[in-house]
Amino acid sequence: MTSFIIRTMTADDRHEVAELIYISINHWYMKNGRPEIFRGGPEVTEVFFDVYEALDPGCGIVAENSSTGRLTGSCFYHPRSHHVSLGIMNVHPNYFGSGAGKALLDYIINYSKRAGRPLRLTQSAINLDSFSLYNKAGFVPRHAYQDMFLSVPETGFPAQVVGRDRVRDATPSDVAGMAELEMSVSRITREQDYEFCITNNSGDWHTSVYEDQSGEIAGFMISCSHPAMNMLGPCVARGEVEAIALLANELNVHAGRTPVFLIPVECEQMVRQAYDWAARNCELHFCQVLGDFHPFQGVNMPSFLPETG
Repeated sequence: MTSFIIRTMTADDRHEVAELIYISINHWYMKNGRPEIFRGGPEVTEVFFDVYEALDPGCGIVAENSSTGRLTGSCFYHPRSHHVSLGIMNVHPNYFGSGAGKALLDYIINYSKRAGRPLRLTQSAINLDSFSLYNKAGFVPRHAYQDMFLSVPETGFPAQVVGRDRVRDATPSDVAGMAELEMSVSRITREQDYEFCITNNSGDWHTSVYEDQSGEIAGFMISCSHPAMNMLGPCVARGEVEAIALLANELNVHAGRTPVFLIPVECEQMVRQAYDWAARNCELHFCQVLGDFHPFQGVNMPSFLPETG
């Protein structure tokens, strides 16, 4: 059996972690007859280290081979006021079944227990190996999403939907309202994540808010245009009308691209609207929680960078 140590990720690990993410995820998809997720070489997945380290310095861990010093696995976690979020976790294909994934997960479970907060993640419903890993550890699937993608014309996305005129670009002054909304819908808040995406120092992010007639934030959606994370979300909204208006707006931001977005399976109006726009399904995901969970009182659409609680 391979022996390894679990330690905190450092800046010196940046390139090797990016390579680990790139090869492990692409390997799994290609092994299961699907196209690779990442293209362009491991440099594109350096964004995961950069974003997670900017948001939560020192909250990345690696499993290091005791004999060779090579990394066999990696994971990020995100402490927040009301929960801990488990970010992207990977094990090198050469070490599948070695116990590295379980050791990484155990470390973060112990951290969340010491913090006294539930641990949450968004996990592929078709990767039964990872599903079993989390399920055996006590995680419970609480919500299901269908991953959809849609090609947006170079000229933009002209869809006219109810409420789109109430959508505008987010500003730093919206952070408090966004947090209040997410607390009412999902019982969590992530102020530092909103601030990071609104500030948008890298130029990869865009954030919109839906402002109701009383001037309150009734929905928000973040999107990313980075080559490794061409995705809409996270999104939180009071209802489907607000979420659809935000979705139409963010699709227009990504003219000429084909972004992915996760729609809650029970949001029939959103699903039908996406089909009408010619969106297609590509995968399924679960919201999994270890510890307390309050059913969503509105629309919650997750993403993977930053990881949604």
